[in-house]
Amino acid sequence: LSLEKKPVLIMVVNGIEIYSMKIDSKVTSRFAHNVITSRAVNRGNVAKEVFFDVELPKTAFITNFSMTIDGVTYPGTIKEKEAAKKQYEKAVSRGQTAGLVKASGRKTEKFTVSVNIKAASKVTFELTYEELLKRHFGKYEMFIKVKPKQLVKDFEIEVDIFEPQGIAELEAEGTFITNELQNTIKKTFSGKKGHISFKPTLDQQRTCANCSQTVLDGDFTVRYDVKRTTPDNLQIVNGYFVHFFAPTNLPNLSKNIIFVLDTSGSMSGRELEQTKEAMLKILDDIKEDDFFNFILFDSEISVWKETLIRASPENLDEARKFVRQISAQGLTNLHGGLMRGIDILNAAHEQNLVPKRSASIIIMLTDGQPNVGISNTHEIEEAVKKAIDGRYTLYNLGFGSGVDYGFLERMALENKGLARRIYPDSDAALQLQGFYDEVSNPMLIDVELKYPENEISDLTTNSFKHFYDGSEIVVAGRFVDSNQNHLSVDVRGEGADDALLYTTQQDAEQTAQAFQEQQYIFGEYIERLWAYLTIEQLLEKRITATGEEKENLTAQALALSLMYKFVTPLTSMVVTKPEEDDNEEGIADKPTEGIDIFTIVLYLRIDGDPHFIISVPQKKDAICFNINENPGMILNLINDPVTGITVNGQLIGDKRENSDAKIQNSYFGKLGIANKHLDVKLTVTPETITIQNGDEKTVFTWLDSVTLQQEGLTLIINRKKNLVLSMGSGVSFVVVLHQVWKKHPLHQDFLGLYTLKSDKLSEQTHGLLGQFFQPIDFTILEIHPGSDPKKPDATMVVKNNELTVTSFYKLMKHQGCKQHSRLSNDSSFGRYLS
Repeated sequence: LSLEKKPVLIMVVNGIEIYSMKIDSKVTSRFAHNVITSRAVNRGNVAKEVFFDVELPKTAFITNFSMTIDGVTYPGTIKEKEAAKKQYEKAVSRGQTAGLVKASGRKTEKFTVSVNIKAASKVTFELTYEELLKRHFGKYEMFIKVKPKQLVKDFEIEVDIFEPQGIAELEAEGTFITNELQNTIKKTFSGKKGHISFKPTLDQQRTCANCSQTVLDGDFTVRYDVKRTTPDNLQIVNGYFVHFFAPTNLPNLSKNIIFVLDTSGSMSGRELEQTKEAMLKILDDIKEDDFFNFILFDSEISVWKETLIRASPENLDEARKFVRQISAQGLTNLHGGLMRGIDILNAAHEQNLVPKRSASIIIMLTDGQPNVGISNTHEIEEAVKKAIDGRYTLYNLGFGSGVDYGFLERMALENKGLARRIYPDSDAALQLQGFYDEVSNPMLIDVELKYPENEISDLTTNSFKHFYDGSEIVVAGRFVDSNQNHLSVDVRGEGADDALLYTTQQDAEQTAQAFQEQQYIFGEYIERLWAYLTIEQLLEKRITATGEEKENLTAQALALSLMYKFVTPLTSMVVTKPEEDDNEEGIADKPTEGIDIFTIVLYLRIDGDPHFIISVPQKKDAICFNINENPGMILNLINDPVTGITVNGQLIGDKRENSDAKIQNSYFGKLGIANKHLDVKLTVTPETITIQNGDEKTVFTWLDSVTLQQEGLTLIINRKKNLVLSMGSGVSFVVVLHQVWKKHPLHQDFLGLYTLKSDKLSEQTHGLLGQFFQPIDFTILEIHPGSDPKKPDATMVVKNNELTVTSFYKLMKHQGCKQHSRLSNDSSFGRYLS
């Protein structure tokens, strides 16, 4: 008897095999503790670079990261952001690169680390993050991005859930799940415990029977809800408590809703059509007891009706006709639109046109920034806050990347609402409708959860303007006496029929009995939940605060972030990686919504490579362009009138003309960096570095190793490599010396320029590079075959100029064109944008 063993085909990409990937999640009382572990081996004969690349929910905080190479573990440490960046910049000045980078998507943030490992070596990456699961539409949702990028011999997702109230329902699904994979999702729940596992075999991961590509690419989502025998649940553990409040079976309040819509010229086309589509669907969902109106703003303000109108079938039909005829034109009088909407709500309440117990909501949608009427955003914020005076909730929706998201977010938070991005994709109408669905069923207004003041310290937010059906209010706090084991709470709110007055109490002993299944529980989960929620709310309050108040909020959030080891917008994680003779530093940051990760790298063209590569993350794209000028031409790269910083570059050519080239190569042979406020000028050539401070001039060569510090300025020269210049505003520049073989018949030494902390430059910054420090918008049209069949041409529309561009894929790791990029052969490209 002979048995033939079927060979197992393992996926090896660039010599690297990921042989194990496990995602382990433990959820205790809505608080999720997630550990992603990835193991890889270098199957090649030489050292290879291994990437660990995952996407995390935006609401999560990273708490730990480590990598183990051949048994040696290299941990990450969490530091205050500025301290971490100084360490990072020191590494950059030594010619090393970042191991960890940050990026932002619609629902996720990207975490990437890479490290070189020797042939046959193994590496284990382990990333831990935590988040409080929010309740939407009656269910808690945990989102896991699955994208191993190759077949993995041992792939596994394990989710354990423990809820003291008991689990009422549990489901799991994946956007990539095929019929063959459906049975690989195992789900069980009983009483307080739930379990989900997903363990596809190698063959189940394949896109086809003999394929080496993986089908695992998409979203894996877990949803569940708990049993609710009472309106709330209170838990006490080791001196901390958490209170969950989500009453059911209450009648919905009627709502008074004003839609304030941007109809300026920039909304024309697809954006306006999607907005109208969403509004028509929303009109289908408005209840007959609701009141509503439409305000349109462009250069002028127009209204559908002069007052709030009841949502009767006849009025809804008339509203649909109004929506269908909306058109876009003119500028953006955002202030006028909002103030008119507030005036209509005020009049409706003063004249008793709406029920006394009802929820009043303003939803404002814009795709741009105010540019007519009152256009100063701070003046608009103050006027709107004064006019609303805490009576109504304002929700701001920013359509696309042209909005000032920080302004929209501040204004919404100041008026008990929130801001939300609407991404200009094919599902934009569904995004708009989905947001409306979240706020369409108010059940209570003016909700307050009152705790004994003499017993509780460090309480999270405990008063809320609205409670919506299917959501949940969460409050956490710390006892003054850590041994206290009893708490009584009063809950007050206004409902459709009458005022809600509810009292609940809980003993620590009752919580302890509920948590006997210790294998489902991680650490001091209530304490960490309290810290997570406190940091989240401190950061939110910090958005609208100024002066000393903002400093205090920042200090509190920073102290908690460091104490509980959370990567937040105030902290960074630093990882020291092994790299031959030296250590290499990496830095991971928590992105802030509304601030795109916008990196500009200036790279000098050699044998056809582009001069300028501009990453545009909000477009998931990059723009590459040349400036084909003659040697000797001086280009203004950066000019900031506020900080006084100017950067110019002078071009040089090759030693002689290349008769085989249609366009002659050019490089930067001299860079000048000046700060008029500091009266400092730095001039750099491939031979010398000259710094002039007032009348005093000092000359160095690239053979020097120098650290020079004076008020507002630091200069570090790394012998024969690069220099780092840090200015008073916080912005830093790195100038890299590119040396070629002295006897090269064509090329000569040249310089490269990089910017660090470009966000420290003002919004008035301009110049060939400076203009890109603010988000840009462009549209790609008419993609068609080009002269090279592998590189199609297209038309790019940017600032009303049409340019012919070439689309190409090219991996340029350090230059920034990692994905689909657009190369403009038009030498006027940079000037068109200016």
